[in-house]
Amino acid sequence: MTDLIENSEETNINDEITLNSLNKTDTDKEIIKKDFIPHFFPTYRIKRNSYAIPIIIVVIISGILAYLTYIEAGIQYDGGYVSESELGALGGILNGLIYTAIALISSFLIVFIIKKKGIGVLMYIFGFSFALIGFFQTWFFGEIILYLLFLNFPHLFYLFDSELIILAMVFTVLMLYQYFTSQSIKTKNFIVLYIGLLIGASMGVLMPLWTTLSILIGISCLDIFSVLYKRGPIKQLIDIASNSGEQNDLSEQELKERLDSGKYEYDTTKLEIGIGDLAFYSMLTSSALVQTNNIIVMILTAFAIIIGTGITISGLKRNRILPGLPLSIFLGICTMLLSWYVISTFLI
Repeated sequence: MTDLIENSEETNINDEITLNSLNKTDTDKEIIKKDFIPHFFPTYRIKRNSYAIPIIIVVIISGILAYLTYIEAGIQYDGGYVSESELGALGGILNGLIYTAIALISSFLIVFIIKKKGIGVLMYIFGFSFALIGFFQTWFFGEIILYLLFLNFPHLFYLFDSELIILAMVFTVLMLYQYFTSQSIKTKNFIVLYIGLLIGASMGVLMPLWTTLSILIGISCLDIFSVLYKRGPIKQLIDIASNSGEQNDLSEQELKERLDSGKYEYDTTKLEIGIGDLAFYSMLTSSALVQTNNIIVMILTAFAIIIGTGITISGLKRNRILPGLPLSIFLGICTMLLSWYVISTFLI
């Protein structure tokens, strides 16, 4: 899920009435609470003023994992369906189109299944996805760390590698159990953060430069379509999952007019950042680090992403949901390429 929404799960009716009355008196605006989103949705829930914290965490940890894998361990794999080493930028563009098409088809397929089987089927989809990613990526990066730790003692690496497989399996089972049974926001946030940074680090390592840029641009465009188009898959998914229509008797057009006029605004004190946002943010920064081998480029790219996310969040006051990727990713890519050029041309 690659979108930014506001979280109002923990606010009761009395609190809502009090908050609405207070804000209307102070600002002469009606504050609207947004719809309830099921707890099992893979989103990171946080207060608005702290939105940069999860982004910084995934950027740092995924960057470390990517650096250890690509630079220290020397694992440099030309990922993608088409070889970029043979076709160059064209291969990267083709990979981006293929991945975007697969994501689009998968999104509509998921919406179709939900309409047939109910929203509860998402638990199985998320569970299956988290199980695959959690186990294989934990095992993969665990082996990288073991390899570097016991570089001069290969017999110890093979000894602990078998233990690592069991540990990864147990950890994945416990993670899934906690995700679907625990009501703790902190527990869920940790799991969303963990899965997101694993995806970002692995894709940042495995995908070459042009493929990475093409995937990020393609998925960002898809994010715009999925969230803003009335029949977009993410918009449909949120509409199905949320309790729309309970908070006011206004039609959608009337609500939009009042939001545009400034009479109404959505409450953005609490936010939800989709796991896809975190994954692709960290994919870009990890790729920036391993492709340029320059931590300054990575830091500047991360800073641009945080700025883009902040601008997007400011728009949530007048929008129920917004795509979290486009502005952040486009600013991040431009910053990465520009800083890379400046540093390599004038400072090295």
